[in-house]
Amino acid sequence: MKLQRTTLILILLMLGLGGFVYFHEFYWKTQQEEVKNKKQQIFSFEEEDVQSLAVKTKNATIILERNNNSERPKWRMTSPQQVPANDAIVSYLMDLLVKGESDRTISTSVNQLREFGLTAPQATIDIKLKNQQNHQLVLGKSDFNRRFLYAQADPNSQSNGNVDVLLVSTDFGNAVNRELSEWKEIPNKSESTPLPSLNLPTPPKK
Repeated sequence: MKLQRTTLILILLMLGLGGFVYFHEFYWKTQQEEVKNKKQQIFSFEEEDVQSLAVKTKNATIILERNNNSERPKWRMTSPQQVPANDAIVSYLMDLLVKGESDRTISTSVNQLREFGLTAPQATIDIKLKNQQNHQLVLGKSDFNRRFLYAQADPNSQSNGNVDVLLVSTDFGNAVNRELSEWKEIPNKSESTPLPSLNLPTPPKK
């Protein structure tokens, strides 16, 4: 009788262990986000490949076109105003787009994009290349320790229905969340302001 009870306990333990393994392997893993720890470059184009940028934030949409008629400024704002752009500000954003890396990649379901702030993003950057190819970077909210932003590069669903969410530098947020005046070229005061006239004394008459 005692042997039968021990055998029954062992069978129950084995069933419990089997249930745990099944839960972990087939249910828990499918519910968890698959994290890839390897860093990877966000885009593969070069700065000279870019023809235009459209930066859409909650406050405005800034459209920038490469100025092919002059070396300075390199960029012109075409919307909401048609004025020369601030090359330093545009170059800062361009450097992030060309050289930026994702710290991690998270594979998650489309239904969870709201948790990353990507259904109502803080900014969207549309990039048009000279060869007519288009790219897009969508910036969501920051992660829990505010070290990175959640983002999507060229959003596209995988065969299993999931999407990739990247962790990118918070510098992207600093680069796009600007006042309209910051995107404009800063006038050169030495060129725009005339020098004051000198009132020389009149020589005495002889």
